Amino acid sequence: MRNQEVKKNDRRTQYTRKVIKEAFLNELTQKKFGKISVTGICQICEINRGTFYLHYYDLDDVLDDVLNDALADTSDVLDQVLCPDKMNCTYPFCEKMQSNQEFRPLFFDEIAASRLIGKMSNLAKEDFVIRLMQSSILTYEQAEAIFYFQINGCLTINQMMFKNHCTDWKKIQQTIDGFLRAGIQAFLDTERT
Repeated sequence: MRNQEVKKNDRRTQYTRKVIKEAFLNELTQKKFGKISVTGICQICEINRGTFYLHYYDLDDVLDDVLNDALADTSDVLDQVLCPDKMNCTYPFCEKMQSNQEFRPLFFDEIAASRLIGKMSNLAKEDFVIRLMQSSILTYEQAEAIFYFQINGCLTINQMMFKNHCTDWKKIQQTIDGFLRAGIQAFLDTERT
């Protein structure tokens, strides 16, 4: 196990994995996930299949690694919307997707988008639901519904903005943050009375 950890942090290993992920994302801009092949990735990267399999089990493993990269240093809607000091808030996921073009293909592929939602759910759902329940009288089921509404809304907004070539992300973000903040606050206020 220790040997694999060292190997994963090796410079050549990091470089090869980076090249494979870049080729994968490039292919995802042109093809659906189901049409991408290990052979095609190997040709683009100018590596053999053995090298690919030394670093990844299969294309699902590559997608998982890309999703981990996409979700690194991001936060959920409660951190973004309810954070009192915006300078110290964590990085919101929707904003990261807007500013980082390399991950955009994940939004337009049905399999990748579905896995992205699933991974976001695994990483953030419990914390989001518990925090929302602690601040209100919502049931687990109600708070979970709000969570899925939020993450699917983020996906849909990004898809719309990319398709429409919208360039005013900050204004859209401020509008949505204001709407969510007011909605959550109004809901919490009515629940308390």
